[in-house]
Amino acid sequence: MKNRKSKQINKDKPTSESKYIQQHLANERTYLAWLRTAIAIMGVGFLVTNMHYVTDSPHSPETDMLANIVGLASVGLAIFTIVLALIGYTKKAKSINNQTFHSSKITLVLTGILVIVIALLFAAYFLMLN
Repeated sequence: MKNRKSKQINKDKPTSESKYIQQHLANERTYLAWLRTAIAIMGVGFLVTNMHYVTDSPHSPETDMLANIVGLASVGLAIFTIVLALIGYTKKAKSINNQTFHSSKITLVLTGILVIVIALLFAAYFLMLN
C-alpha cells in the first residue's frame, strides 16, 4: 500500500513539462492541424479519383492513369504529412523541455512543394478531360 501511495505523490509533483504547458498544448494543436491537413489532402485525391470513375463520359487510358496517379499521390502525400507531423511533434516536445526549440522550415517547404505537384497533376487531369 505504501508503494502505491508514493507513486501517486510522485505523479502530482511538477514535471519538467509542467513549466511549458502552453507550449506543449500549442505543439499538440499544431500536430492535430497537420493531421487534419493530411486527411483533407487524402480526401481531395479520393474525390477526384472517385468522380473520374463515376462519370458516364468516356475516358481515355491516359486520363484513367492520371486519375489513379492523383489518387495515389494524394494518399502518399497524406501519409508523408502524418509521418512528418509525428516526427516534428516529438522533436518539438523534447526541444521545448530542453529550451532548445528552433522552428523547422523544411517540413513546411517540402509539404508545400508536394502540394503544388499534386495541384499541377489536378490541372493536367482537368485539361486532359477537355
